[in-house]
Amino acid sequence: MDSHPTVNNSKPASARRPATVGMLCAVAYAAMLVGQVVPAVQNILSYDPKDVIVVIGGFIFGPLTAVIISVIVSFVEMITVSSTGPVGFVMNVVSTCSFAVTAAVVYKRARSMKGAVASLGAGVLVMAAMMCLWNYIVTPLYQGVPREVVASMLPTLFLPFNLIKGAINAGLTLLVYKPVVTALRKANLVEASPSGDSHGRVHVGVLLLAAALVITGVLLILVMLNIL
Repeated sequence: MDSHPTVNNSKPASARRPATVGMLCAVAYAAMLVGQVVPAVQNILSYDPKDVIVVIGGFIFGPLTAVIISVIVSFVEMITVSSTGPVGFVMNVVSTCSFAVTAAVVYKRARSMKGAVASLGAGVLVMAAMMCLWNYIVTPLYQGVPREVVASMLPTLFLPFNLIKGAINAGLTLLVYKPVVTALRKANLVEASPSGDSHGRVHVGVLLLAAALVITGVLLILVMLNIL
């Protein structure tokens, strides 16, 4: 997907990257606001297009940047327009990072159209699985719904919704990635062939995913022990 001519960047990389991340945060927040007009499914599941911008940031700069954008935008959303508080913030970050960090890690290994499709597909699957687990853990505590009821909703509501949401965002990413990166290059905000985080930092993304899995596993154990 990175096949553009070289651009003569006048700004040093140290200045371009924060500016670009800040711009992506602003665009992601605007995308979230647009998503607010889409009615929630059963008043609990909302479509959120900001994942498209977050994963583009991950493709450009690497998985750690995807985490930074996700946390910043989700926090601003929490204190401005969200009514779900810290719980919604955590669920937002888990959902977006599961999708964007997974996609960024895989894309680092194969920076091509096929690699992009494979990385986004992996991101959708990981996000859908993680959200099933986190909804099973969190929804009974937050909504006061019996866990058995939530469990029955996983294959009929939560899983289909997250697969559809992820598929839409993956498709939108494929459509807008090149135009967005081309615009950023013309504005001298990214390099001609952005390499993202250094090769070593790919391991940061893997560690982040591993940490998320460990935390999820610990929470599930607490649920099984009737502690949560």
